[in-house]
Amino acid sequence: MTSTPRTTRRVALVTGGSGGIGKAVVERLAADGFALAVHYAGNKAKAEALVEEITAAGGQAIAVSGDVADEHEMGAAFDAVETAFGGIDVVINTAGIMVLAPIADLDLDDLDRMHRTNIRGTFVVAQQAARRVRRGGAIINVSTSVTRTQLPAYGAYVASKAAVQSIALILARELRGKDITVNTVAPGPVATPLFLEGKDEATIAHFAQATPLERLGEPRDVAESVAFLAGPARWVNGQVLYTNGGLA
Repeated sequence: MTSTPRTTRRVALVTGGSGGIGKAVVERLAADGFALAVHYAGNKAKAEALVEEITAAGGQAIAVSGDVADEHEMGAAFDAVETAFGGIDVVINTAGIMVLAPIADLDLDDLDRMHRTNIRGTFVVAQQAARRVRRGGAIINVSTSVTRTQLPAYGAYVASKAAVQSIALILARELRGKDITVNTVAPGPVATPLFLEGKDEATIAHFAQATPLERLGEPRDVAESVAFLAGPARWVNGQVLYTNGGLA
């Protein structure tokens, strides 16, 4: 962990913050003046490079590690953020994995691995956030618009992300009286390594043409929605925000 002093800025912890959508979220919130905790599971170098980029621009950031599905490791990560910055205002959970296969063919070990990260990991992060986020704060999960498009080969992944949405919807009601919003952003096809892996050019072009805007989303498109929910959107609570360019 990189050390920085306590801060009077609003503080955000972004899981999976070293790459893809998570990195774009970190950069967007840093531009909004947040102090950032960049969480990583395996790529310490990328997380620390992002921290150095933020601090070089005059911001505040630390890197924290941990398996999102391990309550002890994530408890330690939340502890590190509170020690460095004095508290936590916003938690954004972008960490997730995707394995695609028809239901009839999916390796059940892949099912277990995906559900451990996407469901248990979301639950562990949400549990810690529910206990620690300060009044006026926000908890934001990342799901997928495929929960309502029923694409073949996405069955197991969609099952895990539907659970992510349900966790957030219920947690929003459980936090009544604490002035903490809980929402989910559900992106459409976004040009990240997670989405592009294993897809040929024709498949990618098909997804790009599926939206009225006729392009893939960019990580920064999703980051804009997250920034809205993390900041001014205090009357948006217990919702799923489909950030997908109009994907049906």
